[in-house]
Amino acid sequence: MKKKIVLVTGASSGIGLACAKHLFDLDLTVIGASRRTPLEHPWTSIEMDVDDDQSVIDGIERTVAEFGGLDALVTCAGWGLAGAIEQTSINDARAQIETNFFGTVRAVVAALPSLRERQGNIVIMSSIGGIIGIPFQGYYSASKFALEGWAEALAWEVRPHGVQVTLVEPGNFHTGFTGSRKTVATSGDDPYAVARAKAIAVMEKDELRGADPSAVARLVAKVLASNHPPRRRTVGPAAERIGPTAKRLLPYRVFETASASSLGI
Repeated sequence: MKKKIVLVTGASSGIGLACAKHLFDLDLTVIGASRRTPLEHPWTSIEMDVDDDQSVIDGIERTVAEFGGLDALVTCAGWGLAGAIEQTSINDARAQIETNFFGTVRAVVAALPSLRERQGNIVIMSSIGGIIGIPFQGYYSASKFALEGWAEALAWEVRPHGVQVTLVEPGNFHTGFTGSRKTVATSGDDPYAVARAKAIAVMEKDELRGADPSAVARLVAKVLASNHPPRRRTVGPAAERIGPTAKRLLPYRVFETASASSLGI
C-alpha cells in the first residue's frame, strides 16, 4: 500500500481506535483525533471535538501544516442514543445528530481543500442502521440515514476533482459503544417500557457478542488501497449484512415481518 497521510476521527475507542491502529501497523502516517485529551499511542494523536467548528478547523490545519497535506479522512466519531422517539427530547435528538452527522460534515468540509489537492479518499463510517431503521434508536438511525444521502451527493460533487467517497456500513461489533450509549430518561406511565427494554436487551446482546472491530479496520484499509473504491460496503455478520439486500428486494411487509424478531420487537 502506498504510504498515505490519514486522519481518523473518533480514534480514542471502538472502531476509530481499531482503524488508527491497523492503518498505523500498515505503515501509514496516522493522525488520530478525539475530543478527549490524546492518549499515548505510537501514532500522532490530536484533540479535536467534531461538535465544534473551530476545533475541527484547527485540527485539520495543524495536520496539513505538520505533515504537508492529507491523503485520506476516516470519520468514526459518533455515539448512540436509545429511547422511544416520542420520549426523546429535541435537545437529545439534536445532540445525537450534531455529532454523528454534522461532526462528519465539519471534518469533511475542512479537509476537502487538501483532499482535492492530493486526490484523496473520504471514508465515512455509516451503519447498517443507516439503511434499516432501528426501533428505539430512531435518532441514531436518522443521523446515519442522513449521512447516506449526504455522502451520495458529496461523491457526485467531488468525483471530478479526483476525491473518492466510500460509506462503510458496520453491523454489530464488540466495542465501548455499548457501554457509552445514552438512554432517554422516562418517568410515570410508560407505554413503551416493555418493548423498549426487550429491543435494547437484544441490541446489547448482539453488540457484546459482536466481532472484533479490527474487521472494519481491515475493510477501511482495503478501501484506501483500492484504485476504484466502492461507494458502499457492509461489514459484519452475514445475517446482518443480508438485511439491506432483503430490504431492497422483498415487499416491505414481508421484510418487516422477517426483521421484527431480530430487532427485538
